Amino acid sequence: MAYKTRKKAILILADGTKFFGKSIGPDGTSFGEICFNTGMTGYQEIFTDPSYYGQLMVTTNAHIGNYGVHTEDDQSDGIKIAGLICKNFSYEFSRPLANVSLEDYLIKNELFGISDVDTRALVNYIREHGAMNAVITTEIDHEETLINELSKMPSMEGLELASKVSTKEPYFVGDSEAEFKVAALDLGVKKNILRHLSDRKIYVKVFPFDTTFEEMQKWRPDGFFISNGPGDPNPLKHPQEVAKKIIEYDLPLFGICLGHQIIALANGIETYKMFNGHRGINHPVINLRTGKGEITSQNHGFAVDKSIAESNKEFEVSHIHLNDQTVAGLRMKNKNCFSVQYHPEAGPGPNDATYLFDEFYQNIKNNSLKKAEPI
Repeated sequence: MAYKTRKKAILILADGTKFFGKSIGPDGTSFGEICFNTGMTGYQEIFTDPSYYGQLMVTTNAHIGNYGVHTEDDQSDGIKIAGLICKNFSYEFSRPLANVSLEDYLIKNELFGISDVDTRALVNYIREHGAMNAVITTEIDHEETLINELSKMPSMEGLELASKVSTKEPYFVGDSEAEFKVAALDLGVKKNILRHLSDRKIYVKVFPFDTTFEEMQKWRPDGFFISNGPGDPNPLKHPQEVAKKIIEYDLPLFGICLGHQIIALANGIETYKMFNGHRGINHPVINLRTGKGEITSQNHGFAVDKSIAESNKEFEVSHIHLNDQTVAGLRMKNKNCFSVQYHPEAGPGPNDATYLFDEFYQNIKNNSLKKAEPI
């Protein structure tokens, strides 16, 4: 049964296009950049991924909520999307591990959403016209006021959002007696990334997004990691400086998604806002070093400029997205640094790319052995 009588709701895009539906969870109004995810499962992980901060999420799967919520699957400390838009919302759930219904979870997190939307038509529209700002609301009698507010919303391009989701204080993950230590710069890190690192005999200290290289280095880490996160990478000048210094000292460095873009920008390789972005758990990528294909989990609205990356003599493009030939991975030729645009930790998604964590571990180990060699 629904939480309460469901109100009529409306979605208004920045260009004035409207879609109609019914409210989910608490009544209200939510603004954000609209985007869509093509994953058939993993809605909880998507909703709690800090990389989606400030975005209205359209789920292309016709049924959302049918397997409830299992709190262990959260990728952060709570829901990060600005709002939910779906076709069929399930109030009943059948997963034995589930702790609570998705409806109760949305209410607890004060997330407003709408269902009964023609999501097939909506996604087709976004594909043709690109990502844009939007508003979802039950205040259907105040359309003009909301449209006016919507027109004043800043574009995602140029928007710095990492500060909104990064930890305020450093914290630790893993075994303090582990073989190696990694300093992670938190731009919006997912819990599953930290799990993969700690599973590989790595003790992780997670630092706020504005931490200096010198402060991180005081902990004497064996390697560095720059995380995923929301927003435009260009305004993040401080993390770019951190990446420059790590690379300058040739310390092991691994970047994922926003971290990948930060590493590129730190080396003069520009990024750009994509027309739609990549969001889903079945994106095909080819590893150019091995020739092997990977099915990957992706979530990004910005990408690295391929022509500039290919002309940079310090880098090689290591992975390519097979749908549109965009850069999916970079590797420095003479430095201990590599990065990928996708999510090897999945959560949700396939595990084709978890080998990248093993490569990072091996890079750290090789560097440690190199330092231990007699002069």
